[in-house]
Amino acid sequence: MMELGLIAEIATSAMIVLGSLLALIGSWGMVRLPTLMERLHGPAKATTLGLGALLVGSVLYYQFYKGQWSAHELLISLFLFITAPIAANMIAKVHLHRLRQDRAKAGPAGTPPAPSEQSDWSTFEAPHSDTPVATSQE
Repeated sequence: MMELGLIAEIATSAMIVLGSLLALIGSWGMVRLPTLMERLHGPAKATTLGLGALLVGSVLYYQFYKGQWSAHELLISLFLFITAPIAANMIAKVHLHRLRQDRAKAGPAGTPPAPSEQSDWSTFEAPHSDTPVATSQE
């Protein structure tokens, strides 16, 4: 049977390695992906989970080696998991708003409506019937 110390080392090391890999993948995606909307996925998903895994590894370390619970890491993780998606959503809304003002950049949903039209500022109109997305759903 494995010793508790060995299990603690493996669990702590696994969380630190997993967190490091997720943070690296998220950072790499943020640098390499071509558009802003694609680059949002790196910090909003992989890097957030990577930092969460690193913080869980820190909690395990303090519990197994120092014999004390550390709530700081759990609070940091909670704050991070709450704020990162909200920040990514706000960045995406600003990006869509700027696309609306720069009408030369039309996407698969068509040209963004003019700012004077009555519509929700963070969304575009439905796909036109001649776009590949609209015709493939029939």
